[in-house]
Amino acid sequence: MAKATKKTDTGANLGFEAKLWQSAVKLRNNMDAAEYKHVVLGLIFLKYISDAFEEHRHKMETGTADPDSDWYVKDAKQRYVVLEDRDEYLAVNVFWVPKEARWSYLQAHAKQPTIGKLIDDAMVAIERDNPRLKGTLPKDYARPALDKERLGELIDLIGTIGLGSAEQRGKDILGRVYEYFLGQFASAEGKKGGQFYTPQCVVRLLVEMLAPYKGRVLDPCCGSGGMFVQSERFVEAHGGRIGDIAVYGQESNPTTWRLAKMNLAIRGIDCDLGAENADSFRRDLHKDLKADYVLANPPFKDDGWGGEQFQEDVRWKYGVPPAGNANFAWVQHFIHHLAPNGMTGFVLANGSMSSSQSGEGEIRKAIIEADLVDCMVALPGQLFYSTQIPVCLWFLTRNKRDKRFRSRSGESLFLDARKLGAMIDRVHRELTDEEIALIGGTYHAWRGDKGAGKYKDVPGFCKSAKTAEIAEHGYVLTPGRYVGAEEVEDDDEPFDDKMKRLTSTLYEQFAESRKLEKAIRSNLEGLGYGG
Repeated sequence: MAKATKKTDTGANLGFEAKLWQSAVKLRNNMDAAEYKHVVLGLIFLKYISDAFEEHRHKMETGTADPDSDWYVKDAKQRYVVLEDRDEYLAVNVFWVPKEARWSYLQAHAKQPTIGKLIDDAMVAIERDNPRLKGTLPKDYARPALDKERLGELIDLIGTIGLGSAEQRGKDILGRVYEYFLGQFASAEGKKGGQFYTPQCVVRLLVEMLAPYKGRVLDPCCGSGGMFVQSERFVEAHGGRIGDIAVYGQESNPTTWRLAKMNLAIRGIDCDLGAENADSFRRDLHKDLKADYVLANPPFKDDGWGGEQFQEDVRWKYGVPPAGNANFAWVQHFIHHLAPNGMTGFVLANGSMSSSQSGEGEIRKAIIEADLVDCMVALPGQLFYSTQIPVCLWFLTRNKRDKRFRSRSGESLFLDARKLGAMIDRVHRELTDEEIALIGGTYHAWRGDKGAGKYKDVPGFCKSAKTAEIAEHGYVLTPGRYVGAEEVEDDDEPFDDKMKRLTSTLYEQFAESRKLEKAIRSNLEGLGYGG
């Protein structure tokens, strides 16, 4: 199996995280890490939409936006009127930023003691003129506890970062920044496990495999909204209309919920995230929704989900999940929300594939015997920025006899992708475009999707296994149990000849090693360090 090398353009290395961390050291002298996230994310958003506003304004001013449009006139005064026309920006999905909220204005006043109030007023003005953002933006910059001198320094620092260009808008900037903050401040906030931003390559793989062209898409732990962003991009890339999918989400963390609203609003994605943040287990905001697709990256090893309160819940069709780990509570929550032909793809820690403690093995067995498991993917390590926990992807479907695909009743596909991925720095890995296409293409071929080609098992990479075979393995879903070892190409050299050649080479290396040892000893003795 040839290994691809081209990297995805995920924006993983945007280059300004270190600058933000430098400012954190200053600001956090009198601020909790959790508060600091609110402060910076609000300013990042403000800079982002202000940059986008100014970019479009410049295009209109120079006639490069659409020189044939009716509004483009050469008279400077008339042009200025158009430049300040709110509708001209909203028409191209650019937020209208009033004068008092533009970054240039705020940065010009960054050294004034009233800068906190000016930012609060800017946030109010933006929400007033952009109803989609109502109740989303932070407005507590004027509080006495926030050092205004350091706030001004932070504004100057963020002012050096270009966020609103067309190139940067193509990347999940806000999500990436938030992921950085989660990682850097996790220990300071005393959080363990918990929330982790899903790397774009993982989201892209989920979307590539589920292929949500049309229908209702749900993410009940939506984080910063990255699943929805990629789903919309997928529809556009395959010639569909953005309006072909309806987006539903829920998020328990108030900061992250606001971030998701900001993230989706920037892209013009209509979504129902509920009127406020809420826990999906305790208060399901989409209780009656049956989705065509559920995509999710639930919190890893969440031991504080309150399971003891929901022992008789209707969602636990395959067994009551343990109170000490929410993995199979999430799995059953996803299944509960699937339409009759619905499919779900989600991220879980590797332990979910084999754990048998606290009844998890029995729940997994029940799900397998109900013929819901469509595909399992083992991912390589070092994909996540905030955790080293190894993860896998689960794909479940309500109906393996769906007429859209080849019937795979009583079968599941196992994909071992642990050897894939390209290192983007010393500690982080990403799946490449070609690898995402390889994994997704293999899955679609197995399902019999039109134009996907013919499927065949590849030792060491993929295997289609019957439910009876899974039962023989104790209902463990780890792909390595099924795919076997990768085939090694035979070089046709007779064994005796190969052993003579390798032995000769080894003795030559031994001889060279003795020469080197003698030379090193001689040099040491010459320096007076003889043994």
